[in-house]
Amino acid sequence: MQLYDRDFYAWLQEQVALLKSGQLDQLDIVNLVEEIESLGRQERRELVNRLGILLGHLLKWQFQPRRRSKSWTATIVGQRQDVQELIDDNPSLKPYLIEAMENAYQKGVLLVLKETPLSQNDLPSQCPYTFEQVMDADFYPG
Repeated sequence: MQLYDRDFYAWLQEQVALLKSGQLDQLDIVNLVEEIESLGRQERRELVNRLGILLGHLLKWQFQPRRRSKSWTATIVGQRQDVQELIDDNPSLKPYLIEAMENAYQKGVLLVLKETPLSQNDLPSQCPYTFEQVMDADFYPG
């Protein structure tokens, strides 16, 4: 059994040491490639997850105006900041924004269905907001 399979952290530290010392011929290339690809997918998933929470709260804001709270406002503000930081740190995610919004909307709808008495029929079938609106600090639908 390889170190990669036995102790991921130890394997990672070993790979870092090999890179720093220039011992490139000793690197575990197959697993390094897999881990690097995984990091890219993780950033995309993080964007979708943050947008999903944000969209869910914007939907709740719009479709349950009597239940609006400081907690919802704080979540909306916080998720906007987190999404912006993620994009600032990873500008190459920008071409993925349309797809991310589509995927995130489904997550946002699930959040609303879980946390409110609203049903699928109460919500738009497609995201009613643009990315620009979602990220606009002054945008609160309804």
